[in-house]
Amino acid sequence: MTVAIATAMAGKAVEVAGEPVRAAVAELSRRVRERVRGRPSEEEALVRATDDPTPERVGTLASAIEHLMADDPEFGAEARSLWNQAQTNAAATGDGVVNVLNGQAARVVQLRDVHGNVNIG
Repeated sequence: MTVAIATAMAGKAVEVAGEPVRAAVAELSRRVRERVRGRPSEEEALVRATDDPTPERVGTLASAIEHLMADDPEFGAEARSLWNQAQTNAAATGDGVVNVLNGQAARVVQLRDVHGNVNIG
């Protein structure tokens, strides 16, 4: 979850989402930014990830968010609640597709409109 939050904060992925998702992620981003204020290493991780969202920098930001959540369980609960709200509000329109994966998986396949055979193995 923290990697997804960090990715959303660092990049433009949320721009393609619907308004309820954008609102929930914006609120979550605001709260994370408030929490990193005055914490130099976390502030640096946020700045570096937003300036140049490489996987390494986003991973560093995700780790910083994990530490913030662990240090303050109430904040962690709020962050998880907002993230779940964003996922719950995700809805596709027209030809859109919404895929939500919670937890960890070694391999994930998400498909839409498959015409023909699919062989995995």
